[in-house]
Amino acid sequence: MHLNKILGSRGFLKTKWSGFPSAIGIVIGGFWMISCGGSSVTTQPKAPVEAYKYTNMQIQNEKHRSVVQVPVEISIADVTKHLNAQVQGLIYEDNSFEDGNQDNFKAKVWKRGPIVADARDSLLFYTVPLKIWAEKGYKVLGIGGSQATEFQINLKFITRFGVDADWKVNTQTASAGFDWVSKPSIKVAGVEVPITGIVSRLINENLAKISQAIDDNIRQNISIKPYVLQAWNLIREPRLLSEEYRTWLLITPTDILMSPFKIQNGKISATVGIKGFTQTYTGEKPVTKPALNIPPLIVTNDIPQGFQIGLIGTLPYEEASKLAASQFVGKTFDFKEGKYKIEVTSVDIYGQNEKLIIKAGLKGSISGVIYLKGTPFYDASTKLLSLKNVDYDLNTRSVLVKTANWLLQGRFAKQIEQQFVFPVGAQVEEAQKTIRQQLSSRKVIKGVNLSGHLEALEPDQVYLTPSAIVALIVAKGQVEVKIDGLL
Repeated sequence: MHLNKILGSRGFLKTKWSGFPSAIGIVIGGFWMISCGGSSVTTQPKAPVEAYKYTNMQIQNEKHRSVVQVPVEISIADVTKHLNAQVQGLIYEDNSFEDGNQDNFKAKVWKRGPIVADARDSLLFYTVPLKIWAEKGYKVLGIGGSQATEFQINLKFITRFGVDADWKVNTQTASAGFDWVSKPSIKVAGVEVPITGIVSRLINENLAKISQAIDDNIRQNISIKPYVLQAWNLIREPRLLSEEYRTWLLITPTDILMSPFKIQNGKISATVGIKGFTQTYTGEKPVTKPALNIPPLIVTNDIPQGFQIGLIGTLPYEEASKLAASQFVGKTFDFKEGKYKIEVTSVDIYGQNEKLIIKAGLKGSISGVIYLKGTPFYDASTKLLSLKNVDYDLNTRSVLVKTANWLLQGRFAKQIEQQFVFPVGAQVEEAQKTIRQQLSSRKVIKGVNLSGHLEALEPDQVYLTPSAIVALIVAKGQVEVKIDGLL
């Protein structure tokens, strides 16, 4: 039988040549599969829901409790100068020879020289030099008369300083006695009669009154409240941290503590601690109205220290997506020793509560999109915003298990984690630099000096808001507002 007839009768020839296009396709497809490691898989998993726990305003309202130290000093030289200005000339007079005055004694008292003060053991010691004119009435053999005399004494006092809740300086003055500089005497019928006993008793009887008068005078004329109110409003004034990012430092004071007064190195000193909250605000300069009053004072030996503020590094999602695209788009990853290959075609980023979602477009052994998620954090050592625990979203994982399990077993997610970094340190450094400048020792207004320093930067938390990734870094240090020259 002829070969053609044999082949034709068995149907082989017809099948072979009529299926030629399919056979060619299989061969070509086989070569493509060999070169690409298998057929291309299309993935379109369900996208993770976009959701946020925090708004931008909530982040800006994140407050950090702080204490601003306000050392208050009153120079002893200023105190004595003030006392000398207040106590001048005739300071006491008693002109009574009235019935009932058994001593028949009149007196006038002048300050004869400057009051001198000294400090020892947290107490103020001072001496008031006086000149006294006294006139003593007498009767001798039924004949009455009077004799005048002058003498000098130095009155001594001890004062302990304090401050009342209403911010009035409160002193407790006690007499430390007196010294005779010259003693009094009168002549009766040509005979010198000492009257030191009578004078001593009269002085001692009036020392308590004099001490009270000193305390009343200090209380009426010395108040630190205006200066503390000045410091209070100075602290509340917004401070510009970054002109480029329009970032402001806000301090909201809440309480005032004060240590007891100490007297040392020629000064009466105490420390006021203003407790409050600090926060960082982005936008136009916040409006703060000057306070007209301050809270009552709480006196305590234990004033906490420490000033901290939150520095904000903000990375909008749009900018983050562009930065990520510049790192990944066009990059090729291979798996199973080159058996499978994918190329990243697009990157998009958004948030889901505390997780950052990465939407990656792919082509190659996989075509379509996949979703990964990771936890954003700020690395203080590198000053970079990074991701940790990057993994595939649950829906993406479910699709890949069925279609491209090799991708789950590869290092793609780990490579994304290692290379997914964004610089936000510049914003933080600028804010930190500005704060240091703001805290550098300088005179704000007469009698008020601001000083301080930052000691450490500690990452606090990374927040995901509807518009941006926000890294909050806590700057810790000390701040002092020094008040001097109260008198």
